[in-house]
Formats: sequence, structure tokens, C-alpha cells
Amino acid sequence: MFRCAEPRGLRVAFVVHLMQVAGAEVLVRETIRRLRGRIVPTIFCLDAVGRIGEELVADGVDLVCFGRKPGRDLGVSRKIARAIRERDIQVVHAHQYTPFFYSALAKPLCAFRPKVILTEHGRHYPDRVSPLRRAVNRLALDRLADAVTACCRFSKDGLVKTDGFAGARIEVIENGIEVDAYGPPADKALAKADVGLDPDRRYLIHVARHHPVKDQATLLRGFAQAAPNLPGVDLLMVGDGPLRGELEALAVELRVPERVKWLGIRTDIPDLMRAADAFALTSLSEAASLTLLEALASGLPAVATAVGGNPEIVRHEREGLLFPRADAAACAGAIRRLFTDDELAARLGANGRARAVERYQLGATVEAYYNLYCRLAGV
Repeated sequence: MFRCAEPRGLRVAFVVHLMQVAGAEVLVRETIRRLRGRIVPTIFCLDAVGRIGEELVADGVDLVCFGRKPGRDLGVSRKIARAIRERDIQVVHAHQYTPFFYSALAKPLCAFRPKVILTEHGRHYPDRVSPLRRAVNRLALDRLADAVTACCRFSKDGLVKTDGFAGARIEVIENGIEVDAYGPPADKALAKADVGLDPDRRYLIHVARHHPVKDQATLLRGFAQAAPNLPGVDLLMVGDGPLRGELEALAVELRVPERVKWLGIRTDIPDLMRAADAFALTSLSEAASLTLLEALASGLPAVATAVGGNPEIVRHEREGLLFPRADAAACAGAIRRLFTDDELAARLGANGRARAVERYQLGATVEAYYNLYCRLAGV
């Protein structure tokens, strides 16, 4: 692996939509924190500051919000270029396509001085782009990127097959998490009591925003089908979003409202994971889900849809059980297996923990990006 000398204050700008609580933005925050003293960071927010952005500003991090107008606001690229020149930015790291689009257009306005990186995280579902966007990517924007990375092979394939970027140079830098913050508890009953759960019951946990792409309806239907055979098992729904009311109504319709616990947004996810007995993710599309990585690190066997990057993280019958998207019956079958075959559940959970420790350490992810910054900046 390439290693670079320790530069004094490599000047890096991170470009995002807004610094909300989401995978790419959490990665930006952790990159800034872990590389403190090795980089001089600036955050460029296209649309708004966001909660994480406010926290970082309070911590002294430089942040610029451009207040992008609806539609294609090309004035944002001029503003980005001005901010780059004022700070003498060496590397611009754009997370997701739209931040990259505006960053790439800013590059010629800076005499091509900064090196620009595109990092692709998730993909839209269904994953389609216009022929014009694909042509612009192939003929222009791909050439303005000094490096292109993706968080998993699925995202890399989307960049190539759908967006038209050159695949040979796209590097996969896998997501990582703070693995040591998670892990199986020494006493499962005590872990449940600590978060207010019944120690005598078992729990299937789901952590995600309540959004159509997460397809919690299939999870509820699958759980409702499995529930009669699993009288001691409840479903924990952690998160919130526009579908919350609709999903709660569906639980009533499926006659399992007393078996589904709506916990809302929580800040004690590691503790909830330790208290749970299995994890479920029923998304229609995913890239490299951080909550799936957290479940593995917690030693939880996983039930997940075989979509996107999920099969790269959870291998069927090795760390969890995979099933087709939107298939409630298959979801129910997988849930039944995990809660009726203790030996299987224990094996999958132990394998998942070992895989997280070996492959998905946040420190390795951040160092890979840092080495890329150094290589591009020539230091």
C-alpha cells in the first residue's frame, strides 16, 4: 500500500449536500476527527449545514454553505472555486455525484490546481440516468476527476454501467465502523434490562430511516407471518421518517402492534445492538450499509435482502441469511430459521463479528483515503 510522508496541514475540502446524520457525512466527520493534525479540513455544504455540520463548526472546523438554489445552480461552482482559491485547497473530496458535479466544474476556474476526488456511496432505486448525463460524464466529468472511488463493488458497477465512468481506474475503498464500540455482551439479559427491554424476550432489531427504499413494509409483513411461531420474539423498529405513521398502521392491520416496539431515533445504538438477538435489513437497494456493519460487529446474525452491496458484507449462510427484495414470505422464513435454530444463529453471529474485526475497521478506511490525498497532492 502507498504510504506518504507526514505533510504539515494537507488542505482538504469535503463537499457534501449537507452534514446530516447519514453514512457519507458520518464518514466525513470521522475522517476529519481522525486526521486532526495531518490535514486542514474545510467542509463545503451545497444546500444546508445540518446537525453534524453544526457540531463540527462548534469544534472549530471551517465550513462554507453555498445555499444552492433549486435546479441546476451553476453559480455554486463559481462560489466553490472562490473558496478553493481563498484557502489554497490542495484536494477536493466530493461525496456523491451532485457535489462532484459542482466541484468538477469549479476545477477549471482554479487553473486545475486542486485534485478532485469523486466518492460514490449509495445508488438511486431504480438506478437510471439520462443519456445526456451519461455522455457528459464520459466525455467531460470523468476527465476532470483525478480519482474515483466507491464504497463497494455494487457502487463501482453503477458508476461504470449506469453513469459511464471508466471502470479501470475506480478504486473500491470499503466503509468501516468503530468496531470496538460494538460487540456481544457478557450478559444478554443485563444488556436488555439496561435499555429497558424485557430480559425474558428475544428481539429482532431494525435500524433505518422510515423511507420507501428501506421497505419496512416487507419487514413488518415477514415478521407478522413468522410471529405466530415465535411467541417470545418482538421486533424493534429504531429510527423515524415520513412513513412512520403508515408503518404503525400496517402493524395494526397485520395484528402485531403489541409485538412491534417503535423506539424512534436513538443515540444508544451500540447498547440496543447488544440487547438484540438478530438484525434485519429489508431495503430495496443498499450500497455498504453502516448499520449492517454495526450488526456484524455486535455479533448479530443478519436477515437481509440480497441487493446492492449487502451480499458483499453478509454472505448467505456464513454471516446471515439473504432473501429476494420485497419477498415477505422469504423474509418470514429467514426470521423463523434464526429464532428456532440457536446453533445456526450463534455461528452466523460469531462469523459476522470476526468479519467486521478483520475487514471493516474505520481506521483502515480513513487511512486509505488519507494515502489517496497524499498521492494526489504529491506529498
